[in-house]
Amino acid sequence: MVTFFDELVSNTANLKPDNQALIYKQQSFSYVQLDEQISELAQGFSGLGLQRSDRVAVFLPKLPIAVISMFAATRANGIFVPVNSVLKAPQVQHILNDCNVKVLITSSDRLKALSSIINHCADLQHVVLIDKLPAESEIAEINAKLSLLSELSTEELRQESRVENDMAAILYTSGSTGKPKGVVLSHRNLVCGAHSVSSYLNNDENDVILALLPISFDAGLSQITTAFFVGASCVLMDYFLAGDVVKTIEKHQVTGLTAVPPLWQQLMKVNWPGSATAQLRYFANTGGAMPQVTLAKIRETFDQAAPYLMYGLTEAFRSTYLPPDKVDERIGSMGKAIPNAEIMVVREDGSECSPNEPGELVHRGPLVSLGYWNDIEKTAERFKPVPVKRNGLVLTEMAVWSGDTVKKDDSGYLYFVGRQDEMIKTSGYRVSPMEVEESCYQGAEEVAEAIACGVNDLELGQAIVLILVLKEDVEISEQDILKKCKKNLPNFMHPKWLEIRESLPRNPNGKVDRSLLSKEMKQKYSN
Repeated sequence: MVTFFDELVSNTANLKPDNQALIYKQQSFSYVQLDEQISELAQGFSGLGLQRSDRVAVFLPKLPIAVISMFAATRANGIFVPVNSVLKAPQVQHILNDCNVKVLITSSDRLKALSSIINHCADLQHVVLIDKLPAESEIAEINAKLSLLSELSTEELRQESRVENDMAAILYTSGSTGKPKGVVLSHRNLVCGAHSVSSYLNNDENDVILALLPISFDAGLSQITTAFFVGASCVLMDYFLAGDVVKTIEKHQVTGLTAVPPLWQQLMKVNWPGSATAQLRYFANTGGAMPQVTLAKIRETFDQAAPYLMYGLTEAFRSTYLPPDKVDERIGSMGKAIPNAEIMVVREDGSECSPNEPGELVHRGPLVSLGYWNDIEKTAERFKPVPVKRNGLVLTEMAVWSGDTVKKDDSGYLYFVGRQDEMIKTSGYRVSPMEVEESCYQGAEEVAEAIACGVNDLELGQAIVLILVLKEDVEISEQDILKKCKKNLPNFMHPKWLEIRESLPRNPNGKVDRSLLSKEMKQKYSN
């Protein structure tokens, strides 16, 4: 039985010690080898004086030591904080200070990049480098103590009582406004998430799961926890070129692949030989709605794989999925609740919506996180009592209110409408940006990516701005592409402004930075 995050490895090491747990390039770790390394580093953390609930930040590429560090932190009764490896010094500084990180695991080159901010992290006591100590000329003297991972002095782990609701991790989510917020996850959140996801994906020890997404992203971390929960193999890979993904999947005979829509679109631009696709058992999408055109291409490419369309939010890890046998029947649906979760659609007063009535998605159950780190106000905005009263229940159960507008059909299948703060009010109508974007994908084969947003307009209330990225080697005028995009849209959904760009801004998790684009468009076009 698995109760705590680090037991995802130790439990499997007891049951299936020789199963291959982690693969990275030419490196491979069995479960028993991985468990031994986790225990050794946990003792190293104890030697540094790590106390219960102290935060350990991991600022590294997707390496085995990054995974080992996260599990070791919890085994030493600490809390791990995965920091996206593409972040720059100011963003890293915000995270280290926001959750008072005590120990930072990183590399000498990354420490050099942090030289301007490292002494402004008041709670940081130890910087542990995985490779070498930098020369004095490469970095100024820092307040925190520098150590080499290979030279940590170990200390026997203190046996402390713990419960499954203890804090295990803090994941920073980009959000739509302001600086990133730290979502606090318990051991129970992480273990229940692994159990739930592996159950509907039918994962077992024969699976080989590719961890392609950042492990600072809940869906990226889920690839690792899901694999470890069932004793499967997890292949670590930092994404660089789509062709490298093909080679990795072919080499390791990957059976499970999860990505976000922009990444899927890039992966579909390269050639996929049968030797790389034949063994793929399933593919999954998360991090945004999948354009139907892209989905069709993926299904054609991976014709033996079952498609799983998923929806989740960091505050609850994962919320819904659409089973493969419903993909053609329920086009555009985000499915129903994952196992061990309840999803409600509610009005502003908390009452449940009628079928096909838009409302806010509310998630209850053991995957609901512990709130935002040290932020009472923002936690109160998102974490509220379950809207449906249970007669006789005295204690208040908290649910996460997603901020996403959805609707539920007569059969209980959910459909995404839009973010509450992204809905466009034009000509008296409420318009979902996704509906405009999907029409572009359907009406204009030249479009690779489409983003719609609203700007203030004296005549319309809000006017629609459409930003497009065209497929490679496509030449078409703005007028002609706009005509194609308008073809399937009613007049009130027609864009007033259109821009064609070479690329779109993205946040560290690879999602399009809608907030940044919206702000830019409002400054440029509002009247």
